[in-house]
Amino acid sequence: MALPQKASTPIFADAPAGTLRLIVYLALAAVLMVLDHRNGWLQRVRYATAAAIVPIYKLAAAPADWIHDAKTAFTSHTQLVDDNRALREALLLSEARLNRMQAVSQQNTRLKQLLDTQRQLDMHAQLAHLINVQLDPNHDRVMLNIGANEGVRVGQVVIDAHGVMGQVIETMPHASVAMLIIDPAHAVPVMLDRTGLRGIAHGTGNSAQLLVPNLPLSADVKPGDKLVTSGLGGRFPAGFPVGTVTAVERGPSGLFQQALVRPAAQLDHSGEVLLLHDLPEPVGPPAPAPQVGPPDALAPAATKAAPATSKSAGAVP
Repeated sequence: MALPQKASTPIFADAPAGTLRLIVYLALAAVLMVLDHRNGWLQRVRYATAAAIVPIYKLAAAPADWIHDAKTAFTSHTQLVDDNRALREALLLSEARLNRMQAVSQQNTRLKQLLDTQRQLDMHAQLAHLINVQLDPNHDRVMLNIGANEGVRVGQVVIDAHGVMGQVIETMPHASVAMLIIDPAHAVPVMLDRTGLRGIAHGTGNSAQLLVPNLPLSADVKPGDKLVTSGLGGRFPAGFPVGTVTAVERGPSGLFQQALVRPAAQLDHSGEVLLLHDLPEPVGPPAPAPQVGPPDALAPAATKAAPATSKSAGAVP
């Protein structure tokens, strides 16, 4: 028994009714196209339909956009952190280089001052660098990078470009120790540059102060006076700056006055110093004394005849 088939009415059929329906649909489509072309009716429909469909598209694409934005934000944050770290390192490196250049410039300035000082002294001096500093209430000493093998000996005077710093008290093969003028055990003979008053400047353990005690009450000393080495004792050559008087007060006994002096040398800043060497002793006979009186051409005839008289007097008959 054959199964009954579901009846269907196709749009396009071979019957005359189907052909008529097709013609009607084609005519309606043509009319709609003409109206849409002239009045834009379907454009409004399409616009309204798109406005309703776009939120659906955005909602469907939102998860992918969220994931992309999260990846971008994380990557940007990481990149910014790395860039910030690199910029900090570059800034620190630039500051370190700038500080080094400033330090080198200051060192060159100090070396130039030392070189100018050496030329002005017209003395034999040896350049040394500080490699250690020992500053405490009982000892104020520095260690230099040259020693006995470089010709350094105990007692040599140590100066910087501004004044006397101290003297060498110990030598080693390639290093030496110098006692600063502020050491409590150090003393240097000084002279007031303005009046010629002599005294002894003692160290106090304070890097900014020396003490010149036992000055007469009638002595003309006042703040601002310059003190230089007097040359007494033969250890410190005369004329080197020692310091500037900052205050004058009565001594503990009340019978004398004492002067407080600020050292001329930059004890806290100098990294390069000069070691003075004694001038060599002259070799050979002393130079002839300058002639006093008229030249030989104007000497009297009796003076010229003196050698002949001496010869005849020295003859043996």
